[in-house]
Amino acid sequence: MIKVTKINGKELVVNADLIEFIESTPDTLISLTTGRKIMVLEEMDEVIRKAVGYRATARIYPVPTGGSGSVFEG
Repeated sequence: MIKVTKINGKELVVNADLIEFIESTPDTLISLTTGRKIMVLEEMDEVIRKAVGYRATARIYPVPTGGSGSVFEG
């Protein structure tokens, strides 16, 4: 998740995994895979930096694979 600022000045948290592409028109427009578009105050390069930083952070938490126990057990 990344925090961005909408054109009206309100902060919004966006799921970085849903970003399909980013345009600079000259305002920055984030298009999501859901079809939603969000115009933000941040420059395109800053949104990219935040999204890449989020993905790098998300990778430090290992995803459990295999094993005999359940994730729901104590």
